[in-house]
Amino acid sequence: MQLGFVFSTAPHGSASGREGLDALLAASAFCETISVFFIGDGVMQLIDGQRPSTVLSRDYIASFKMLPLCDVEDIYICQASLMARGMGDAARVLTGEVLEREHIQAKLARCDRILHF
Repeated sequence: MQLGFVFSTAPHGSASGREGLDALLAASAFCETISVFFIGDGVMQLIDGQRPSTVLSRDYIASFKMLPLCDVEDIYICQASLMARGMGDAARVLTGEVLEREHIQAKLARCDRILHF
């Protein structure tokens, strides 16, 4: 079974990103085929150098760096989302394959189950 995790919300405005990351890390222990997608505001989850303590939030963003250690290697980032937010050249905490929206949709279609955060 192939699981897809979609991150589409900005960090620190809600617990969605942190909960998604926790679920992703837990699932990686049981599922071999996981794909991770960053689309829309979800690309902001990848910004390096965030200071969530200024808004009294926990810094979970650095934990995205653990994904390759958990054998999660299929990481896709929406190019249009990066460009729309001026993040084309921004430093990211995680590397992934930057794809056009159509290619992201094709990869998502291959997933048996999709969890959206």
